Amino acid sequence: MICVSKKKSYLKSQNLKIVGQGKLNGFVEISGAKNSALVLLAASLLTNEKIVLQNVPHLTDIEKMGNILKNLGVNLKEKNNTLEIDSKNISIKELPNELVNGLRASFFCIGPLLSKFGEAKVPMPGGCNIGSRPIDEHIDGLKALGAEILIEKGIVKANIKSKKSRLIGTHIKLKCPSVGATETLIMAASLAEGRTTIENAAREPEVQDLCQMLNKMGAKIYDSGKEKIIIDGVNKLGGCIHKVIPDRIEAGTFLIAAAATSSSITISPVIPNHLEAVTNKLRKSGSKITIKGNSITINPRELKAVNINTAPFPGFPTDLQAPFTALMTIANGESKITETIFENRMNHVHLLNKMGANIKLDKNVAFIKGVKTIKGMDLIASDLRSSAALIIAGITAKGSSRIYGLEHLDRGYENFETKLKILGIKITRNLNKKTVTNKEFKTSSDPADIPRCKAA
Repeated sequence: MICVSKKKSYLKSQNLKIVGQGKLNGFVEISGAKNSALVLLAASLLTNEKIVLQNVPHLTDIEKMGNILKNLGVNLKEKNNTLEIDSKNISIKELPNELVNGLRASFFCIGPLLSKFGEAKVPMPGGCNIGSRPIDEHIDGLKALGAEILIEKGIVKANIKSKKSRLIGTHIKLKCPSVGATETLIMAASLAEGRTTIENAAREPEVQDLCQMLNKMGAKIYDSGKEKIIIDGVNKLGGCIHKVIPDRIEAGTFLIAAAATSSSITISPVIPNHLEAVTNKLRKSGSKITIKGNSITINPRELKAVNINTAPFPGFPTDLQAPFTALMTIANGESKITETIFENRMNHVHLLNKMGANIKLDKNVAFIKGVKTIKGMDLIASDLRSSAALIIAGITAKGSSRIYGLEHLDRGYENFETKLKILGIKITRNLNKKTVTNKEFKTSSDPADIPRCKAA
């Protein structure tokens, strides 16, 4: 997406300058999973005992979540990539908008607070502007567990109706396998009275990681990773030490970058079956993939066009749709990319076309005719995954590019440009000393092509 307001400026904004047509070579250490760490931080509210979280990535989203916990009275101690979390002195109060704005994961706090204390006040969630992500499934599930919920002026106010001040186990069937709703309801049900079953539950690795940590804390959760999860509520939960799983989205992004530049790299640590949908598509597109223990090596050959449809796990992840679209712009042949999860996650297509790609967009379906080369440009990313896509495009492009909107990138990729630099890419993070206006960027002449800007 390109913002076109003439008044909008990016004073002293950071950007990445990329010298194109580079090659990657070497080893990439994969960080802990952002989407897992965020919900695990929320789950720490369920106990009065200490939680030690290892392999926590340094990201702005994690920092925001930490500040939310601190606002509730949680004591956080950080050393390297380890967080020690002490929630025994929590005070229940409404979370301020300035802390939760732009962080959708802040809404995860509602389940633990409601289940443990009988009440919660949480503002409606924010996040990347990639489409509608309603909280209906969260709300309906909490109501089924016995909560009274009122939404006033953007604040979700929840209370437990039961005289015992405990949620009551029940049967919940989700309309869609929402990751967020599944996680919220698992946390809420862990301290509920009786058994809760969640049908059509999300099967994502991050959901499984949450269940593993909760079980270490004393929860009784069965069949995580399956479509039906069973939770037998317990009276209280204790502390534990838990290591966050590797970030499958970061891992997939580096594999895609290697394929786009015909480069051989090895990534580790990873859990290979978390990446099966991605590695299968990379194989079909011409790369040789070698899996050995917790590492994956990619050796690209001739890049061929393949089709993808995003889908809930174990399908192709929506978070890698944008990077894979960037890859397909230079593949031999024609490909079709279908986004089925979010209705507004094709903002990168307009930018890739401006770099010389040949993509026709019909709603959430991108029809791509591969081109031999794309050209470097100065562009502004609109969301987290589009920023990764533009960086991949910049690496493959002829000439130099500057990618702005790094506030999105820093939400989900730890030391992204540093890792690329180690692999041999000429990339530097710069701070502008002058005001950069949108007049200096290529803009679309069709207003319908330009979605609204929304900071994450």
